[in-house]
Amino acid sequence: MSDDASPDLLIERHGAVLVIRLNRPDARNALTGAMLSGLGSALIQAERDVDVRAVVLAGTGDRAFCAGLDLREFAEEGGTTLDAGEGGQAFQRLMAGTIAVPIVGAANATAVAGGFELLLGCDVVVASSTAQFGLPEVQRGLFPGGNGTTLATRIPMAVALELLLTGDRIDASRAHELGLVNHVVEPTDVEPTAIALAERIAANAPLSLQAAKELGRLHVTDPAGVGERLRHWQTRVFSSADAVEGATAFVEKRPPVWKGE
Repeated sequence: MSDDASPDLLIERHGAVLVIRLNRPDARNALTGAMLSGLGSALIQAERDVDVRAVVLAGTGDRAFCAGLDLREFAEEGGTTLDAGEGGQAFQRLMAGTIAVPIVGAANATAVAGGFELLLGCDVVVASSTAQFGLPEVQRGLFPGGNGTTLATRIPMAVALELLLTGDRIDASRAHELGLVNHVVEPTDVEPTAIALAERIAANAPLSLQAAKELGRLHVTDPAGVGERLRHWQTRVFSSADAVEGATAFVEKRPPVWKGE
């Protein structure tokens, strides 16, 4: 099923997996202000739909996953404005890694600037063997204003600063070595591999996924605040119907039927 309400964003369902595809291949999937808000709105719908348990974020074509902000729009309009409404706020949550639903990035080709930052907002990433990654904003009189400056929380500081200060790119092999991407596959295998990975994630209990994602990130981004959230999730998850269902299904040797409660 495809939702073509916006030609620049294609949305499809694969069972419990929602695929959101950037769809401006002639512009290397560069992001307009409308796309930022539209992407946020699609993620809100994924969070609210109990039948969506994972998201795949992909790009159309073989030239780029995403080249970052549309610099033509940026120059003509004196900047790209992010909608202050729900869509814009959800996009900011994507960049902060706080969207509740697990997100798999499918880097079909090169991801630079805001495109690379989109991948940093994903939870796991499948990358093409031909892809390159970089943060070239300093070469354009800008700096990574999404989440790129948090790169040192993911990789060694010296490496992060080299990428931030030079704007140089790294290839998929180096990105995998640094832990920035989880899997490197042939270009034609990127999206099928990402969807298969998302389906493996989506087979697990929804509340457990939310807890594991939030706490796993907080241990890196906010260690001081993780204790309170850990107690919250312990109470909620361990007393949930799904926890009982998981144990019962294990004893009865059958697949669990999750309700997300």
